[in-house]
Amino acid sequence: MPDSSFSRERAWSLLNEHTQSPSLIKHALAVESCVRSYAERYADSNSLAGDDRDALLETWSATALLHDFDYEKHPSQDEHPFVGIAILAEQGWPEEMRTAILGHAEYSGVPRESQLARALFACDELAGFLTACSLVKPTKSIHDVDVAGVKKKMKDKAFARGVNRDDIVKGASELGISLDDHIANCIAAMRANAETLGLQGTPPQS
Repeated sequence: MPDSSFSRERAWSLLNEHTQSPSLIKHALAVESCVRSYAERYADSNSLAGDDRDALLETWSATALLHDFDYEKHPSQDEHPFVGIAILAEQGWPEEMRTAILGHAEYSGVPRESQLARALFACDELAGFLTACSLVKPTKSIHDVDVAGVKKKMKDKAFARGVNRDDIVKGASELGISLDDHIANCIAAMRANAETLGLQGTPPQS
């Protein structure tokens, strides 16, 4: 059976213990949606089933939820994600997860050698960007976001200027897929979880 001591449920609890901001919580959930979709693809491509598949999905989901769990209290590059990693190490969370979380911050200098690490890096900035693209729609819905529109917004440097476009492009490359496919994959993953992410949207005002 999967090790329940390092489950998605425990990760969710730890995230909420350290993070109060609704936007940061929703970012964690958005990244989880995208990363989990890649976990499913990875499990399928490696013919994982049963407990092995469940364990992989739990690990990838938990990693995504915890990638920024220390950010609210420790947002500087001197502290994030290093403070969080120290907490995770003290609690005995798996090294695979901790290394992936370190790798999502380029400035950590930790290479992304696992598929989990590459997926987390690839999904982090893009999930934030897709959220921003959704919220400027009249409906505020991820269902009204498409690949062409996202790529157009990426060229607008004034839009969501805190999002590193280079990381989005680099992330897709590290996953070995086209940027278009990566954007489409993450849009689909976030649409599937739109209500939880607050991106289901509302009908535009007439």
